[in-house]
Amino acid sequence: MKRYEEKYNEWLNNPVFDENTRKELESIKDNEAEKEDRFYKDLEFGTAGLRGIIGIGTNRMNKYTVTKATQGLANYIIKQHGENRGVAIAYDCRIMSKEFSDEAALCLNANGIKTYRFEDLRPTPELSYAVRELGCIAGIVVTASHNPPEYNGYKVYWEDGAQIVEPTDKEIINEVNNITDFKVIKTMNKNEAIEKGLYHTIGKEIDDKYIEELKKLVVHGDVIKEMQKDIKIVYTPLHGTGNVPVQRILKEIGFENVYIVKEQEKPDGHFPTVSYPNPEDPKAFELALKLAKEVDADIILANDPDADRLGVYAKDTKTGEYIQFNGNMTGNLVCEYILSQKKAKNELPNNGAVIKTIVSSNLTDAIAKEYGVKLFSTLTGFKNIAKIIRGFEQDNSYNCLFSYEESYGCIIGTHARDKDGIVAVMTVCEAAAYYKKQGLTLWDQMNKIYEKYGYYKEKQMSITLKGSEGAIQIKKMMENMRNNPVKEIAGLKVVSFGDYEKQEITDVNGNKASTGLPKSNVLYFDLEKNAWVCVRPSGTEPKIKFYMGVCGNSLDNADKELEKLEIAIKEMADKAQN
Repeated sequence: MKRYEEKYNEWLNNPVFDENTRKELESIKDNEAEKEDRFYKDLEFGTAGLRGIIGIGTNRMNKYTVTKATQGLANYIIKQHGENRGVAIAYDCRIMSKEFSDEAALCLNANGIKTYRFEDLRPTPELSYAVRELGCIAGIVVTASHNPPEYNGYKVYWEDGAQIVEPTDKEIINEVNNITDFKVIKTMNKNEAIEKGLYHTIGKEIDDKYIEELKKLVVHGDVIKEMQKDIKIVYTPLHGTGNVPVQRILKEIGFENVYIVKEQEKPDGHFPTVSYPNPEDPKAFELALKLAKEVDADIILANDPDADRLGVYAKDTKTGEYIQFNGNMTGNLVCEYILSQKKAKNELPNNGAVIKTIVSSNLTDAIAKEYGVKLFSTLTGFKNIAKIIRGFEQDNSYNCLFSYEESYGCIIGTHARDKDGIVAVMTVCEAAAYYKKQGLTLWDQMNKIYEKYGYYKEKQMSITLKGSEGAIQIKKMMENMRNNPVKEIAGLKVVSFGDYEKQEITDVNGNKASTGLPKSNVLYFDLEKNAWVCVRPSGTEPKIKFYMGVCGNSLDNADKELEKLEIAIKEMADKAQN
């Protein structure tokens, strides 16, 4: 009998699994492909937590895989003597998010650990804030971010409000992997948990404090008041958690003309108006663009379902069309705004810092240099940015003004330790008001930034390879590119080759230097003319990702150079597969 069949039969016959579980499994008894996909592996609790398709099976998101992860987390917390500090828990609009968050809370309670669960759905950044505000040892968010509706996920945060990093992540993963029998997973009755003072419900008090923290980050409150009647904002939460906090913060700082996409305003885990609730996807903006044209909006903004990321469109007054900003463009627009305005107001600290990931735009380097601010680069994932911020606090060295990654996530200040789509909305609206006062749209300002620093353009390309065979193929591609590094890409010489698994960078003369970063399965090709390519497998999806960037002498030139680079990378990827 094959391994997946053994697992299937165990779940079908083990009394620890309930009647509904057995019914769902019996419905697929004659579907070998479905049984294999559900049971060929355990849904991996990785450094980003869990993420998978909702359903019954070891390779699915269900109450058993969620509570297995939670029991492992509980075991670790108990070893750290953190029971009384408690765990903050938030959830988004997705199918089963509310139920999974409750199952997690009651599992922790049954282990004697206090929980502070939000009364209703909340943005991920507010959970990050709440962990530190409540003095919790950990936090949990039940969300699958921008994935399709059939997915859900489970992310773990540690006491600094950031997602878990080394060595904590590995230690928690070991605890989760040590649970091989579902019988050891504890739970308890909710009423009993409440009576024992273990299960706490939180809401308004944290909301109010979080909003007050955001207000402190406004640079030009006077400009907002001056322009509040002139600027028009279209916003969509894409059926997610952003609607209430976004409307609240924009109203409280003074914006009057905020138009919400009504069809996407209410939370709905089926995401009925979009196939993919991702603010990177132009299709997600169809209804927002329609509304923007009706009201003649200056900007269009969209959060993903857990509101940690932001997508932006800005009007081009010359054509009347709306231009999509990618994550790098938004990040650099906000970076230039914050640094330039703080400098103008003599509020730029001597120890100011900006943080980005290695796959984000080199334009940020130029902006930081212009304002005499220290730039830090780190591995992909906001938890790595948070780790640097934690270091700043521990040694009282730098004041982090702005952090971002190219995947549409940023944070102004340090109130949270994950990307914050709510504060991003607030700051982009403020910037739009400021530049409109100067007679500029955000697109005009973006062009001014290009004129000032150079025409930096970036792009990402993914190859999806599903299932167990896909995982083997991705591994093979990485090994081929690692062991046989190319000397040039699209006619551009490789200046240095970074192998982050080996933690070393090798230049054209064979000289080696340390990456200065933790081990990671990432390859980085630094090219001449300020171009670059980075390759990494996704940590949450069955994909291998290729990031690339160029610096041209005009927008048209940059587009052409980027196109040449993409063609060359596709050839490189094809070669690596064979």
